[in-house]
Amino acid sequence: MKKWILFSTTAALTIGLLLIGIGAASAREPVKDLKIGFIYISPVGDAGWTYAHDQGRKTLDTLPYVKLNRFVENVGESSDATRVMTQLASQGFNLIFATSYGYMEQCLKVAKQFPDVVFEHCSGYKTAPNMSTYFGKMYQARYLTGLVAGKMTKKNVIGYVAAHPIPEVVRGINAFTLGVRKVNPEAVVKVVWTYTWFDPAKEKQAAESLLKVGADIIAQHQDTPGPQQAAQEVGAYSIGYNVDMSKFAPKAHMTAAVWHWDVAYKAIAEEVHNGTWTNKPIWWGLKKGLVGLAPFGPMVPENVKKLVEKAKQEIIGGKKVFQGPIKDQNGKIVIPEGKFPTDQELFSMAYFVEGVEGQIPK
Repeated sequence: MKKWILFSTTAALTIGLLLIGIGAASAREPVKDLKIGFIYISPVGDAGWTYAHDQGRKTLDTLPYVKLNRFVENVGESSDATRVMTQLASQGFNLIFATSYGYMEQCLKVAKQFPDVVFEHCSGYKTAPNMSTYFGKMYQARYLTGLVAGKMTKKNVIGYVAAHPIPEVVRGINAFTLGVRKVNPEAVVKVVWTYTWFDPAKEKQAAESLLKVGADIIAQHQDTPGPQQAAQEVGAYSIGYNVDMSKFAPKAHMTAAVWHWDVAYKAIAEEVHNGTWTNKPIWWGLKKGLVGLAPFGPMVPENVKKLVEKAKQEIIGGKKVFQGPIKDQNGKIVIPEGKFPTDQELFSMAYFVEGVEGQIPK
């Protein structure tokens, strides 16, 4: 869950530069005993974004050098975040994770005040000598779920409940659609915006509106199982997000694009402990295991599972999800044949690919 802030071209360029390691600070002194603090924007029981982060946090208790591992939930993207991070740093926490995009400025401010503390900000683009960022190539997993949806739809209409029209969400919708159209060129993906990350009622209503116009599969970039529950109620299928939400809609849930935050959290903690940490950002994907798929539901046949596994191994091996030629929804070539978008271009993606029905609000 991240505050809705549109990326400027300058911000996107900054992200791209950071991702290739420009300006990385030198390694720091080893930290014998880690005291780790997390701040969350929603309750750990949200069944989505924060829940996924907390599952990753818990794995840090298995590391012998982690002496304290705590979280503070329901922290607003405001001065509230500044206050909480300042308290944690003042109380001796030497590694602090800020898990929402809207914490970026507050994290930067507090990091400057506590140069001996390491700060990690999720999904942002600003760094400092003692502050870095971490995120994942979720679009890779989205593409794989698109393959499933493209194979399983009967009506060739797939609904997508989307949170906010920012590049991260647009990138995911496009990757999903590329997967759908790879196996089913006749299918379309209809997008509805909710303008919220976490609102069970609104998310479910958006899914219901898509089901009413013919969608027989519902995908989502939302934090609750509401869209999947809507699908199950009318006998449709669904694709989840963040974690395996199959228990909320077992008859509908085919799989989900999921986060494995433990991969990043353990790696960062080890680097801080060993004194090898630098502020070079993390942006890992399927190869590192930071993103992946939830187990398949019983309705997904073996041939689809094998198709997805083959595509997964190809991506791990270096195949690109976004590779030209790719047209936008108006038929214009946006990625020429033989070309691949740069990280900067991926982070500033502001168009829908061919096969998406819906608009990106300006």
